[in-house]
Amino acid sequence: MTSPFHSFEPVTRRERLAWCMYDFANSGFTTVILTAIFNAYFVGVIAAGSGNGSATLLWTLTIAVANALVLLSAPVVGAIADYSGAKKRFLVATTAGCVLFTALLYLAGPGDVALAVVLVILATVMFASGENLIAAFLPEISTPQTIGRLSGYGWALGYLGGLLSLVLCLGYVTYAEQQGMEATQYVPVTNLIVAALFGIAALPTLLWLRERAGVAESFDRAHIVRQGFSRLRATLHQAYLHTDLFRFLLALTTYYAGIHVVIVLAAVYAQEVMGFKTQDTIVLIMVVNVTAAIGAFLFGHLQDRIGSLRCIAITLVIWIAAIVCAYFAVDELLFWVAANLIGTALGGAQSAGRALVGQFTPAGRQGEFFGLWGLATKLSAIVGPLTYGGMVYLFAGDHRIALLSTLVFFVLGLVMLATVNEKRGREMAGIDY
Repeated sequence: MTSPFHSFEPVTRRERLAWCMYDFANSGFTTVILTAIFNAYFVGVIAAGSGNGSATLLWTLTIAVANALVLLSAPVVGAIADYSGAKKRFLVATTAGCVLFTALLYLAGPGDVALAVVLVILATVMFASGENLIAAFLPEISTPQTIGRLSGYGWALGYLGGLLSLVLCLGYVTYAEQQGMEATQYVPVTNLIVAALFGIAALPTLLWLRERAGVAESFDRAHIVRQGFSRLRATLHQAYLHTDLFRFLLALTTYYAGIHVVIVLAAVYAQEVMGFKTQDTIVLIMVVNVTAAIGAFLFGHLQDRIGSLRCIAITLVIWIAAIVCAYFAVDELLFWVAANLIGTALGGAQSAGRALVGQFTPAGRQGEFFGLWGLATKLSAIVGPLTYGGMVYLFAGDHRIALLSTLVFFVLGLVMLATVNEKRGREMAGIDY
């Protein structure tokens, strides 16, 4: 049998650090663009003239379209990358694309809804595709005993990268406000800060991380897309061999829908419900990033001892408690408690989920199977935020009711986890077919 952790070249400590650095590099996009600053700016400034609840719905539709494009392309891109031995080249292209389109968001001002929507979609597609590709390297540079730990290190370093991006943005926002500038003047500059940090911090990954997969003997460059689809079809037809993987992906799709609500709408909720200003929101997300880094680090070690599945179940219980706290929060104290619970659960859930997919992945098919992981996470990124945006619209801007609806995703996800057998899933990954 072939192990999914087999490698023909020794893996160095520097290469593992380079892999983790990509999480550090790309986290600024999620933290600043999707979570803390630009999303609230889009709702409150760019699309402010759309009406009560409509701006939030438009933002969630934008994110949904971007993730739908990734959902359709990720498994095929992953299969092609595996088949052609080109994960690294795909990663370089998606990184450059995300940096470029993020920088161009500088041009989007009040009323520039169409421009902002197009650029957010393009940047998010590039970001999400790169996220899938970097994850596909994980089984190649780790062992069954260390995969959870390494995934946890990556997420922890990622949250520190998000923290750095927020610190830089907060420093600039504070300076700009002291100079009498308005949000329309200083928020666009934060997009340039994120793009620059992403491009610079990703260099170690692009320089040191090695491509270990070779070109398949039957690979035909003239029919690369067709072969990608053919390999994806073969994987889906053989789904019975990986029952636990597909059961887990279904559970992940469900509970990640709730997670994505928090990722893309936390700042909007803080702004619209709790009355937070830009600086308040940045500080809030900074603190959440610290607790998320701690959560990713601790759960990364814990999952190698008690299993990834149990760790995920623990984080979902924390998520449920956090949403209940946020719903009942009428003052900042309880809201801060909820935020820190969310940070701890966020780091642990993301780290353990990625590691478990790596353990369930057969050798030589990392790009393809992590493309399926990407498909699941992006489907959840459509369902979750759209549900929230639709609830806000239907209830005339009531964010509290919309937030409470996310409890359903976490409860159902917890129930679905009970159908997954982690030991059996690992064993089936060793089947050579």
